Amino acid sequence: MGNCLQPVEPSSSLNRSKSQSGLEDFNWADFFENISYESLEDYGNLDLAAPCHSCGLLDASWLPFFILASILGILGSGTVLFILLRSLFHWRLCPGWPILAQLAVASALFSIGMPIQAPGINRVPRAPLCCLGYWVWYSSAFVQALLIACHACLGPKLGESQIPGLHLGLTVGVWGAATLLALPVTFASDTSQGLCTLASSRGLGALYSTHAAVCFAIFVFMPLGLLGAKGLKKALGRGPGPWVSILWVWFIFWWPQGLVLGFDALVRMKVLPLQTCLAQQVLDLTLQLAEVLATLHCVVAPLLLAGFYHRAAQASSPLLPLPARPAPHLTAPEGKS
Repeated sequence: MGNCLQPVEPSSSLNRSKSQSGLEDFNWADFFENISYESLEDYGNLDLAAPCHSCGLLDASWLPFFILASILGILGSGTVLFILLRSLFHWRLCPGWPILAQLAVASALFSIGMPIQAPGINRVPRAPLCCLGYWVWYSSAFVQALLIACHACLGPKLGESQIPGLHLGLTVGVWGAATLLALPVTFASDTSQGLCTLASSRGLGALYSTHAAVCFAIFVFMPLGLLGAKGLKKALGRGPGPWVSILWVWFIFWWPQGLVLGFDALVRMKVLPLQTCLAQQVLDLTLQLAEVLATLHCVVAPLLLAGFYHRAAQASSPLLPLPARPAPHLTAPEGKS
């Protein structure tokens, strides 16, 4: 990472040592006639022609990290799902167990799709495979965020199950919404230098901006809104507000991702232009570090689910009755002789 923040001169710059006469003798007409649009399309990404280059932090050396995180995530989510299903068959249910089961399934899907995004497995990944990887990656993340928000707002109702069809309607709505919200990043994904990336050029800037707005709304604005509603209701004395639980720790891993993606979209739209090359390189490095932090959630999410299940199971278990004290033996009084 020593050379990551060093500016690089553009490869297309002219050599200053050339004489003015040499430039004048050059036949510029023939040069431009030989340039075809196909060669310009092959050159492709305009960012590569910029004088500011950022090194890739997530290269093939990070492959063991992605593989280990994927294995731990699959094992952890599978274990939590097995415990929930085992409690279902033994009729020891905790409040809101369908939400916990769906969270475990979504975390497992994220872990299964992680090798597709891992650098170093495929030297030349195919574009459809990258699209599938990004769709699984973000749709599962959106599902988890929406389920945690629904569990915070409908916690007591989910435990009592007084509304018929609540769990089914909530499941269909959340998974359907997450699938639709992940479509912009699916179509904006591309391959660059042997890695799956998000393409912000070639007419895909609108899709990238839409994806960044969705991530900012779900990963940043929604948890802040839940906290604000909690504090406002408590201050006004109108009820406890959203149900705060250990599941809210999940947002810590995705909050930087949504924040940095939103800022990067504003920079690309030139709403917040960066003045120096160093600032752009720091932003690119921050994006990759936020992606690493978001990846770690698949390892921590099963632990959060296990902790929540343990506390909920203890709170919902009925208290054992105290042993009955033996009644005193009453004897009839002896008659007087």
